[in-house]
Amino acid sequence: MFDNIITFSADPKYVSLKECYPEPIKLHIPKWFKKIEHHPDQKTIKGCMPFLETVTSGYVLKLPLDFHLKHNFLNENGQRESSLTNIVRPMENVNLNYYSDSHPPKQLKGSPLIKKNLNFPFYKILNPWRIKTPPGYSCLFTAPFNNSDDRFSIITGIVHTDKFKPEINFPFTVNGDKYPVLDTILKKNTPYVQVIPFKRDSWQMQIKAKEENQIFNFTWSSKIFRVYQNKIWKSVTWK
Repeated sequence: MFDNIITFSADPKYVSLKECYPEPIKLHIPKWFKKIEHHPDQKTIKGCMPFLETVTSGYVLKLPLDFHLKHNFLNENGQRESSLTNIVRPMENVNLNYYSDSHPPKQLKGSPLIKKNLNFPFYKILNPWRIKTPPGYSCLFTAPFNNSDDRFSIITGIVHTDKFKPEINFPFTVNGDKYPVLDTILKKNTPYVQVIPFKRDSWQMQIKAKEENQIFNFTWSSKIFRVYQNKIWKSVTWK
């Protein structure tokens, strides 16, 4: 029995589709990571528990339908444009309003994200799921750590999901650094948000010199295979 429960709820019609349900993100570990061979004679990132925890912590939200993204294309008048179009198949058209919206660049005035997004509007996915956590718990919403889509990524945010009741929607930037011009389909079920619940606490920082017995022994760590996993790391369950 779990004391900490995060609840994802949506319109009954949407839930009845039994599609695009949130899931533990550990079910979406990158394929390239799974293929890596790791052993004492060939140490790789697969033996790095801090990396593994980034791709297995929390839950994932997936795109609720297909979107046609055209970014920085020339229109019939020779002007640069951008557009995000919902592609709704007839069987999915249950009038749930899980589409998209946008924010003008001026709302992020001075941000480097404007240049990355090529000075076009920031599109926003209207998420169909309401997310509720126990009292005192918030959620970090970010592009999937070390496994994000290279075409776009949401703008990271934190929400007090124990108190905020409406659906949380996700503005995103297009990766204009890599794709100066883009005409692509963002497919339904594509993971696009990592959800990590955490307890809200107040903190105070300290800065001080290490004592002699606190100095890390690099020789010790280099001789023990997966020392962090075996000596320090503790597994956390996400269901």
